[in-house]
Amino acid sequence: QVQLVESGGGLVQAGGSLRLSCAASGRTFSRYAMGWFRQAPGKEREFVAVIKWGGGMRDYADSVKGRFTISRDNAKDTVYLQMNSLKPEDTAVYYCAADPTYGSTWRSAGDIDYWGKGTLVTVSS
Repeated sequence: QVQLVESGGGLVQAGGSLRLSCAASGRTFSRYAMGWFRQAPGKEREFVAVIKWGGGMRDYADSVKGRFTISRDNAKDTVYLQMNSLKPEDTAVYYCAADPTYGSTWRSAGDIDYWGKGTLVTVSS
């Protein structure tokens, strides 16, 4: 089992920045791809970003490319999501996720093994 706890959500004005953190515990953190999904009210959970075990490969949803950056610190068992130039449409609950695989698995929330409980990000216009 992998336990994931998110932090860093909050209220920010459009154009502002937030950094989300996700602390992992349980199985060996460094062996998992880690990432973020988000879910806005009335919408399905959607992929945001993923980073491979060693941090050398990353992938982003088109909607956040150039604005969001995912990173990880395996020594601290933590993954981060730096969100810049935030827009009102970024408003959602952001979920940290972990899975042993990297790649197409991350395009569907239903294929991910482990989830955090989420942290709310609200971007005001």
